[in-house]
Amino acid sequence: MNIITHQKINQKLCGTPISVEQDFSCIELKTDDSMAVDKQGLVHGGFIFGLADYAAMVAVNDPNVVLGSADVKFLKPVKAGEIVVAEAKIASKKGKKHLVSVTVNRNDEVVFSGEFTCFILDQHVLGSV
Repeated sequence: MNIITHQKINQKLCGTPISVEQDFSCIELKTDDSMAVDKQGLVHGGFIFGLADYAAMVAVNDPNVVLGSADVKFLKPVKAGEIVVAEAKIASKKGKKHLVSVTVNRNDEVVFSGEFTCFILDQHVLGSV
């Protein structure tokens, strides 16, 4: 399936799509030392959230999709050098509102989960800019 949203995203920071289907995406992020917040190599949660958000956007896959809200849980720490994979599935659609469930796994271990409320706008959020 062709990705038509977030086409200029930095995949080094937000992940690389490995599977995209109707209402579903799977995105892989290879974490590195530049994402660490301390000497122990703890990856900043913003990178994990960014991965999950990108997965949600790709599951919706519309050029005008935006995030309205997110209810998330950070369940386990991620260390620099680890590979994490986000899977996003659209749980429901009601008009322009899409509820997307996202889990981020390290191997078979869930490190993050969330519900992302996404909206498809009639035009780009920045208008004609």
